[in-house]
Amino acid sequence: MVGYKNLWKLLIDKDIKKRDLLKVTGISPATLTKLNKGENLNTDILVRICNALKCTSSDIMKIVPDDNAPSSK
Repeated sequence: MVGYKNLWKLLIDKDIKKRDLLKVTGISPATLTKLNKGENLNTDILVRICNALKCTSSDIMKIVPDDNAPSSK
């Protein structure tokens, strides 16, 4: 699973509202909903967000272990 808590913190630190993120990146409200739910996104979307915020992917997301994922044993 992917977590976007880093993105929300970065927006707060840069004093950017979610609606402003939509404007500068051109992403849709549906994509913002996916971000809020921690769902997977196309890498193109992540690149647009990183370019707009002048950051890297690790600044906006992290991989969260899935408790239901099969073990690698």
